[in-house]
Amino acid sequence: MKNKKGIIFIIFVFSVMIFSCSFFNNVSNAASASAEAISTANEDISPEQEYYIGRAVAANLLGRYKLYTRNQNLTTYLNKICAAITINSPLPDIYNGYHVAMLDTDEINAFATSGGHIFVTRGIIGTADTEDGLAGIIAHEVAHIQLKHGINAIKNSRKTQAWLVTGTGISGVIGGTDVKQLTDALNDSFSEFVQTLVSNGYSKDQEFAADNKAVALMASAGYNPAGLTKMLMALGHSQKPDEGFGKTHPSPEDRIMNAQKSVNKNKATYKEARKKRFATATK
Repeated sequence: MKNKKGIIFIIFVFSVMIFSCSFFNNVSNAASASAEAISTANEDISPEQEYYIGRAVAANLLGRYKLYTRNQNLTTYLNKICAAITINSPLPDIYNGYHVAMLDTDEINAFATSGGHIFVTRGIIGTADTEDGLAGIIAHEVAHIQLKHGINAIKNSRKTQAWLVTGTGISGVIGGTDVKQLTDALNDSFSEFVQTLVSNGYSKDQEFAADNKAVALMASAGYNPAGLTKMLMALGHSQKPDEGFGKTHPSPEDRIMNAQKSVNKNKATYKEARKKRFATATK
C-alpha cells in the first residue's frame, strides 16, 4: 500500500514538474512577445515607412472609390497647385514627394494619407469657383500630412495594441490565446487610420489646426488665404451633415470662425492669371 502511494506521489510530482516547465516556458514566450510589442510601438516611424503606410491606406481608399482619369489636365493642374504650396512650405521635400489624384465620385470630400498621398473628389472640385478655393482644399490636406495627424494616429494605435499584447499575453498562456497573433496585430495598425480617415475624421482640434496651417501655407505660396474661408462657405451650402466632409469634419461655420483669425493675420493677394488658369483647367 505504501509502495502504491509512493508511486502515485512520484507520478504527481513528475506531472507538476512537466506542467511547471511548460507553463513557465509559455510565460517566458508571452513576456518576450509583450516586450517585443512594446519595443515596436515605441519605435520611430521613418519617412520611408510613412510613405509605405500611406500607400497601403491609399490602396484601401481606391478599393472604395475609383480614380477619375477623364481629365488629366485637371489632375496636372491640381498637382501644380500642390507643388506651389509645398515648395514654399516648411517641409518641401518628403520621401517620394506629394501627389494629388482625383476620385470619381460626387461625394464632397478630400483625403490625405501619410507620405504625401492626397485625394480630392469630383464633388469637392465642383464646389470651388476659384484657384484660391482649390488651393485651400489642397493646403488643408497638406497641413494634415505636415502636422503628422495620420501617422500620430498610427503611433497611438501601436501603443494601444502593445498594451493589449502585454495585458493579455501572459493570461492567454492558460486560456490558449495565440500571443504571436496578438503581436502581429501591430502590423495592421494602419487600419485604424483608414477608419479615422473615411468614417470618423480627425478631432475638432486637429481640423482647426489643419485650417490654421493651411492659411499660412496659402499665404507663403502667394494665394489669398480668404480662399479657404470662401470655400468653407460654399461647402456649408453644398454638403450634407451625414456625408463626406459633413460626416468627418466640424461644421463649416465653426471652421470659418476658427480660420478667420489666421486669415486676418495674413496679407490677402490675388492674381488675375489664376482666373484664366482655373477656367481652362475646370471647363
